[in-house]
Amino acid sequence: MAVFPRSLIEFQRRFPTDAACGEYLVAVRWPQGFCCPACGHDRGWRLERRLPTFECAGCDRQTSVTAGTVMHRSHLPLTTWLWAAYLMATHSNGISALQLQGQLGIGSYKTAWLLARKLRRAMVDPDRLPLAGLVEVDETSLPQRTKDDPPGGGHGRSGKGRMPVVGAVEVEGRKPKRLRLAALADYSARSLHAFIAQAVAPDATIKTDAWQGYPGAPVAGHDPRTVGAMAAHLVLPWTHRVFSNLKRWALGTYHGLRRHHLQAYLDEFVFRFNRRHDRHAAFHRLLGLATLLPHASYQMLIAHS
Repeated sequence: MAVFPRSLIEFQRRFPTDAACGEYLVAVRWPQGFCCPACGHDRGWRLERRLPTFECAGCDRQTSVTAGTVMHRSHLPLTTWLWAAYLMATHSNGISALQLQGQLGIGSYKTAWLLARKLRRAMVDPDRLPLAGLVEVDETSLPQRTKDDPPGGGHGRSGKGRMPVVGAVEVEGRKPKRLRLAALADYSARSLHAFIAQAVAPDATIKTDAWQGYPGAPVAGHDPRTVGAMAAHLVLPWTHRVFSNLKRWALGTYHGLRRHHLQAYLDEFVFRFNRRHDRHAAFHRLLGLATLLPHASYQMLIAHS
């Protein structure tokens, strides 16, 4: 595949039409050649259609490049999908649905929100490996944005009007390598241990503060540090830096987050953080994951966080 565009001008030249976008999606979805999603047969022939479409030589099923993906039955041009993916994956601060609507000329805010939500859903790699080695784990809270109340309110682990969040940063040498974030119901041992079991490898060592919810976590090692005279950001520097950036991003890009879709926004932040050294590879990976996910309707997306 050709060298990926490194600027907006290069991107526009590379993907000027739906046809160019369609060819790129074919290469992303079937890098080893067409494979029928129905029967798994690896032979077929291409049909003359608006979107790249293949007919399976085994079961005769016809499959377009977007069929069965997050782009399934979308009325938006492929150029809009790829531009949105590019902006969401490569922009250091992400981009809101309102900004997508304006910059891409999308007709309604609902359509722009659905586009962004579908791409955000594709930002979790189902095959990602748990964090390993030394892992900092800490909790924070984000102000809850509601229709009736402004962002803010409450302090500490039990602050009213705030949303509990836990984070884990894999540290390699003196630098952060990978991140996980999750919305919590509360800061209990049950909630924290469930997150650690899912996000951290069993043979890892976690470094935490002395909060009572951490002892007994399902990992090989635990290095609790009492935060007293020493500033917390010196004990757990990377989680505190991540939380600081997360809060600025949530308020700056989205003007606050709502509880219902909080995990989706945390996944977006994690996706870009873990690919911060090669944002253009992030675009390719995002589209790759988008072709693996089944279609979800608007009602399905608003029903689940």
